[in-house]
Amino acid sequence: MHIFKQPAKESVKCILSAVKFNTSHLTLGHLKHFFGTGTRGNLDGVVGLELFNAIGLLGSLAAISSRKRSGLESMLVAHAENYARNHGVKFLYLLTETTEDFFTHRGFRRIRRGEALSALMIRFSYSCI
Repeated sequence: MHIFKQPAKESVKCILSAVKFNTSHLTLGHLKHFFGTGTRGNLDGVVGLELFNAIGLLGSLAAISSRKRSGLESMLVAHAENYARNHGVKFLYLLTETTEDFFTHRGFRRIRRGEALSALMIRFSYSCI
């Protein structure tokens, strides 16, 4: 299976909308660290990252229903983790209310939402200087 960088914006919006994710914030800039499988115009799966030097935010993980439980989502997350690591990320966060078991099995640990947001907000405040 081929994983490629920067899938087409409309395809990303389509797959994320199908799983009820909010896509109103997505811009071409956000897609800089997004990865997809399938074809650029017809995605099977997608995952996105936001990178802030040593801190990363993993999100927008979605797969079409026929590919769920096929290992596709695990492959996308592994690819995103490696990409983040290769770009200097030391702490990778995600915010989820529905996929905790999936990420716990991948080695993530549960923390209070405020801890992650504090780390991200500290990074944002430095980026404004």
